[in-house]
Amino acid sequence: MNVSTSEPTTPNPTRSAMASDPDALMRIKNLELRAKAVVEGFLTGLHRSPYHGFSVEFSEYRQYSPGDDPRYLDWRLFARSDRYYIKRFEDETNLRCWLLVDLSRSMGFGSGDHTKAEYAKTAAATLAYFMTLQRDAVGIMTFDETIREFLPARFRTGHMRRLMLGLENSLGGKNTDLITPIEQMADLVSKRGLVVLISDVLTPVEPLRQSLSYLRSRGHEIVLLRVLDPSETEFSFRDPVMFHDLESGREIYVDPDAVRESYLKNFHEHAASLQQICDTLGIDLISVPTTQPLEYVLFDFLNMRMRRSRSAATRSANLNAGGPTA
Repeated sequence: MNVSTSEPTTPNPTRSAMASDPDALMRIKNLELRAKAVVEGFLTGLHRSPYHGFSVEFSEYRQYSPGDDPRYLDWRLFARSDRYYIKRFEDETNLRCWLLVDLSRSMGFGSGDHTKAEYAKTAAATLAYFMTLQRDAVGIMTFDETIREFLPARFRTGHMRRLMLGLENSLGGKNTDLITPIEQMADLVSKRGLVVLISDVLTPVEPLRQSLSYLRSRGHEIVLLRVLDPSETEFSFRDPVMFHDLESGREIYVDPDAVRESYLKNFHEHAASLQQICDTLGIDLISVPTTQPLEYVLFDFLNMRMRRSRSAATRSANLNAGGPTA
C-alpha cells in the first residue's frame, strides 16, 4: 500500500472537508460509486488539511552509502544509533489484502436509515477501491454461518467489478459464525497478507480468540473493523417494546429501564474482552458506529497501518544497529 509514513504534528484531517453523511451516501445504489465518492472525498479532505503526503511507503532502512540522497537520512535514528540510515522506498507494493465481511442476519439491524450490513459493505468497497488505486491485490470473503462468496486477492482488469458484485450479495443464513471463515481463510491463503474482518462481532469471545490466534500463527496481519449501530452501544430505547431476534426469530418483551444497566455492563465487558484479545495477539481494532462518515474509517485504517509500518521499520533498524528493539 503506497502510503507515506511521514508523521505530521497533528495527525487529524480537517473534518469539515471529510464529512459525508452516511445516510446520504447510502442513497447511491451502486456500491462502486459509493466507494469512489468516499475515496475522492477523503483525498480532497487530505489536500485541505495538515495531513498531506499519502504517496509512497518505506519498508525498511539500510545503512547510508556514498552517493545516496541525503534527504532520506533518518536523523532521529542517527541520534539514537550514531549511524547513518536511509529509508528504502517502494513505488509499488505487492500487498495482498482480504476483506472478510459478515452478512449474517444480525448485520441487518439498523435503527436509522441504513443497516450495519449496508455500512459494512460500503466500508469494504471503500477499502477495496482505495487499495486497488494503490495497485494492491484485494480479495473478499462474505459469510454468515457459511461462506457465501470468495474471491482471491488479485490486481487485474475487471477484478474490481467482480469484488463489487460479490459484496452486493444480500443477507443470508441466520447465525453469525466468525470461526469458520477465519479458519478457512487461514487454510486457503498460503501467502502472508493483511486480513480485514468487518463484523459486529456479537459472538462469544473465547472461540474467537482461538481462531484469530490460528490466523495470526499463519503470519497474517489482522485488522478488526467492528461495525455497531449507536442504539447497540448506548441502548437508547425509552419505551417498553417487543424485541425481535434477527437470527433466532425469537421475540422478547423488554422494558428498557429495567434492563439498561445490565445490558450496558455485559456489552462493555464483552468489548473489553475483545480489546484484550486484540492487544494480546497484535491485532488492530477499530470500532465504528454506523453514523460515522466513511472517510474517517479510511483515515483511521490508513493511520493505523502507517503506525504499524513505522514501528516495524524502527525495530528493523534497531536490530541492524544493535540497539534495543522496544
